[in-house]
Amino acid sequence: MTTPQLLMIEDDVRLAQMVSEYLTQSGFEVVHAGDGAKGLEQLQARTPDLVILDLMLPDTDGLDVCRRIRALPGAQAKVPVLMLTAKGDPMDRIIGLELGADDYLPKPFEPRELLARIRAVLRRRGEGAQAAAAAPATLIRFGSLEIDRDARTVTVAGQQAELTSYQFDLLVTMAERAGRVLTRDQIMEAVRGRELEAFDRSIDVHMGRIRAAIEADPKNPKRILTVRGVGYVFAKQQD
Repeated sequence: MTTPQLLMIEDDVRLAQMVSEYLTQSGFEVVHAGDGAKGLEQLQARTPDLVILDLMLPDTDGLDVCRRIRALPGAQAKVPVLMLTAKGDPMDRIIGLELGADDYLPKPFEPRELLARIRAVLRRRGEGAQAAAAAPATLIRFGSLEIDRDARTVTVAGQQAELTSYQFDLLVTMAERAGRVLTRDQIMEAVRGRELEAFDRSIDVHMGRIRAAIEADPKNPKRILTVRGVGYVFAKQQD
């Protein structure tokens, strides 16, 4: 079995060393980069299974690094990103998720929680790939929207939509249940993500990101509709 490879972009050397040792003991291979530029070099030299990205870096900020990762060509752009945010600032979380981060963890944190988050993100990706392999119909079509489970790609009128691995899983979850109103809890449980925290709006941020990628007018969505006070519904009839 191949050892999962993690890239940690973190300028706090002491924290990076402690976390690296813990994750190595837990069965991961960890490469550390002390700033954004070195992190991007490492990412392009070897495509890791996941990036742990600190928001505050000496040469740039993690949001810019996340944006640049998502702009890379091929598989490197789809590498899951877990962002470390100082003091759990809600705005940092929202901006990070909007830029394509798959999850976030406020500092300070317990290494065990970081490990659990990493495993959850990697499990979602692995289960998504297994489900795609087992699914008899690899393509889901709603009007001009096409979801390819095998390739894990989404196109609208032939144009590829950029989504993170988690957002792709969310979209597939909604599309497979078209016409059904789903609560936020039901959606996150379906993709086996972490449980919702009190007042956690990350699911709404992800839905906004998906809408921006697949809707002609994200402010007036026709594919993913909000059911006020309940959750969301994926429309059965679409153009």
